[in-house]
Formats: sequence, structure tokens, C-alpha cells
Amino acid sequence: MNYLLSGSRGVAINNSPHQQRQPPQPALQSPGTPWKTRKYSPGVQGLHEEIIDFYDFMSPRPEEAAMRREVVKRIETVIKDLWPTADVQIFGSFSTGLYLPTSDIDLVVFGKWERPPLQLLEQALRKHNVAEPYSIKVLDKATVPIIKLTDQETEVKVDISFNVETGVKAARFIKEYMKKYSLLPYLILVLKQFLLQRDLNEVFTGGISSYSLILMAISFLQLHPRIDARRADENLGMLLIEFFELYGRNFNYLKTGIRIKNGGAYIAKEEIMKVMTNGYRPSMLCIEDPLLPGNDVGRSSYGAMQVKQVFDYAYIVLSHAVSPLARSYPNRDSESTLGRIIKVTQEVIDYRAWIKKKWGSKINLSPELDNRLKIRDQIAPCNGEQQQNRDSEPSYNQRLALSLASTQQLSSGSSASSVSSLSGSDIQHGGMKFSMKGTHNQGNSYSPVSSGGIRQPVGNRGHHQYNRNIWRRKKHRDSLPISLSR
Repeated sequence: MNYLLSGSRGVAINNSPHQQRQPPQPALQSPGTPWKTRKYSPGVQGLHEEIIDFYDFMSPRPEEAAMRREVVKRIETVIKDLWPTADVQIFGSFSTGLYLPTSDIDLVVFGKWERPPLQLLEQALRKHNVAEPYSIKVLDKATVPIIKLTDQETEVKVDISFNVETGVKAARFIKEYMKKYSLLPYLILVLKQFLLQRDLNEVFTGGISSYSLILMAISFLQLHPRIDARRADENLGMLLIEFFELYGRNFNYLKTGIRIKNGGAYIAKEEIMKVMTNGYRPSMLCIEDPLLPGNDVGRSSYGAMQVKQVFDYAYIVLSHAVSPLARSYPNRDSESTLGRIIKVTQEVIDYRAWIKKKWGSKINLSPELDNRLKIRDQIAPCNGEQQQNRDSEPSYNQRLALSLASTQQLSSGSSASSVSSLSGSDIQHGGMKFSMKGTHNQGNSYSPVSSGGIRQPVGNRGHHQYNRNIWRRKKHRDSLPISLSR
């Protein structure tokens, strides 16, 4: 990396006043990082501050929620016209509030049918011109039959299913954990954007589902060896790096499954297989469904190892970016630390501006948004002074120094002996050995962390790669952006 080379060169000291003159300060905001509008503290504390700014910038705005409610209302009108007693409910990210500006809307229709009336609703949607003509797709052979469409006016994508209660229950489940772990939404939005721009945010593109990602994050917080990881004033930068470390290099995907219920645990896949139905075997990314015993949430995630590789890459990049060495980089003030792994396209910025122009006058502050603002006020005060009051815990810099030492040892391709030698009740975390609650109560001797050699990171796979969905300019649409990454 050029910045590493330039940062390590010796610089001769010259006492000439001309040489001592400070160069012009670079602009704080750079392309792809519109959330960065100020100078951050050095190290992991600065990453914490930047994650908060990213969340504030990317989290749903009132006008975006208003636009989505209109989309739902249009579709609900068509459904009610066909079946007046049908019940239309929202689930997924729009229900939980954990959606990016271009995320899909998930709807489920409850009614009395022997079989889901997919074709009947498809015809009605075409008749009322709700969807773009060629966007409606009926997936009647899928595990959960759905209708996929793109709204004509806003180009928001919508998935419609019938009589499937699991989605609504999952949304309620996630909301409960959002109350329990107030840091969860901050981590999820960063992780969603990270996977989206690498085309790893959908199962059918070789990635993982949002539900799987959220359950992984919940498990990470549940079983974190530092109890303060669940506090509202914990450092988000450290948690993000540790999440990437756990699922990028330490977690043993071959032998271990994730359990959320009863406080969370890592369990052997052999134990999970005993309760699975229809002869299924645990998948590579095995996550026990907390709402449906016997169901493996990660069952269809055939590209889970690609996700593991990019998580490992992100761990290495961020670990070095917040290290003391990074303070010598010549562009340390202008370059975004978080921007090393995620970007936001100009098309997304333009799309949000278009939404604000068109729906800005129709907004009202919802209770959910008001609650998120209150949580934001609790999280923002995290600073070094508060951390110094916790005398019983190592400082961020101490933990990071140990973690970086571990990075250099593992990324060299050598055997991870310090990890594989752990018992089932311990985990090597950031170079330190911790007792892991929930990993030893199953009576198994396997290790929940990786037992083999660590693979080299895949590098910046698709760092500037975005989904290739092209927005078509329509005559009736005023200044809608031409192209937009989902």
C-alpha cells in the first residue's frame, strides 16, 4: 500500500521557516465517505466516532419511511380490492428499522387460501400499473413462494409472500434484541453496507441473509468475553474489529454451530443435527433458528466462506488503520478509517436527495425514530475518560496491541496453534485468553474457534464493486437518478 510506504520513510528536519510552514488542510469529506465531515480522534476511538457518524448518515430518514409507507399502501390497496378481509403485514428490515436507503420491502399477506394465489395477485398488480411491467416475477417453486416486483413510482423493490408467520415473528424477535443491545443497530448498518457493495448481502448471490447476519451479531454480543460489550457506552470501533476477527479467522465453521436461545452458546454440529428435520445436515454457516427448532438459518448460504474471507480482510485493514503506526500516515486526517472497507455511491446520495425533495413535506417523527435518537444520545458519550474509570479492564490500546501482534502472527500463513490449542471453554480473542460463557456448558471438548491454518485474506475483493442494478430514467419521473446500487 502506497500510504504505508510513504508513512514509513524518514523525513529530514529543516529549521527553515519556509519548510516549517504548514501545508493547506485537506478537505475532510472525500468521495465515497459523505458521513465524514469532521476530524476524528486517533486510533480506535476515532473509528467509534466515525461509526456513529455513518449510522447517523445512513440510518432511515423520516421522508424515506414516508415514501416506503406509500409503496406499501399502494400494494395493500390492490390486495384489499381482491380480498377485503386479507391482512397485510410488514416484516424484515423495514419493520425493524435496520434498512439501508435502497433495501427491499418485505410484505406478507394472511388470508384463507388452500394455495398461495400468486398468479391472481400478479395479474392484479399488472392491471393497476403498480409495478414496472417487466419487474414482476412469480417464484412459485421457491421454499417460500413469493412475488417479486419493483414499484413503478419509486423503484423500491418489494417481496410479497402468503401466510408465512416466521418473518413477522423474526422481526419481533430482532426488535427485542435491539432493546437489549442498543449497540446492535450501529454494527448491523455498517455490516450490511460492507456486504452489499461486495454482492454478499443476498443468499442467491453467494452471500448471507440479513437475518443470518443479525443472528451472528447477536451471538457475538451474547458470548463476548468482556461483559461491558453490551453496555451502551462501549467502543463501537473495537467491537466492529472484534466481530471481523471472530467470524473472519477464529470461528470454526466446520464443527461449530451458533445458538441464540437460552443466553446463547456455541454447540457442536452433531448436536444440532439430532434435532434437524427432513434429514437435513448442518450447513457450513450453521445457525440454529431461535424461533423454529430444527431449522438451520444458514442452510442456503452456500457462499459463507466468501463472507468469512472478506471479514478476515476487513479485520486486517481496520486493525492496521487504528494502530499507532497509522498516526504517521501523511493522509491520516483526510482519509476515512471506515472508508477503507465501505463506500457510499453518489447515486445513493442523489436518490436520497430526490426522496427528500418529493416526500420531505409528508414526514412526521415516528416513535421508532424518536427512540433511536434517544439511544444515539446514550452511545455518543463513549470516550477515553470513561474507559479509564474501568480500572479492572485493559485499555483499548493494550487490547489492540495484543490483537495486532496476533494479526501479524496469523496473517503470515503459519499455523494458528495458539487458537487451536484452546479448550471448548476458552476462546483466543484479540491475543488474550478469556473464559467464554456458553461455550462450555454443552459438555463437548471441541473448540468453537478455527483449528486449522489461517488462509491469506482475499484482499479488497470488490472494494468498489456495487450491485449492477441500472435505474432507467422515465419520462414521468422528475430527476430520479439514472443508476443506483441497491
